[in-house]
Amino acid sequence: MNKPKMADADQGLFKPGNTLRHKKTGGFYKLVVLANVEANLEPAYVYESMQSHDFWIRPQAEMEDGRFELVDTSEKESK
Repeated sequence: MNKPKMADADQGLFKPGNTLRHKKTGGFYKLVVLANVEANLEPAYVYESMQSHDFWIRPQAEMEDGRFELVDTSEKESK
């Protein structure tokens, strides 16, 4: 029996520690890690709301389909 390949943190478009903005809501999120959903081993991002500090999980495909954009934190901090 072959073991399915687990998600690698460097495999995703976004990296742990990145700050993202949800384009529709304008909310800001801090990416925690690229993980695997236990039920099907689908890669999924774990991320934290910078407003409410709630944690969320979203499939990698949804996170990378254009709903989120990477925020340049050096630009944000200088303003």
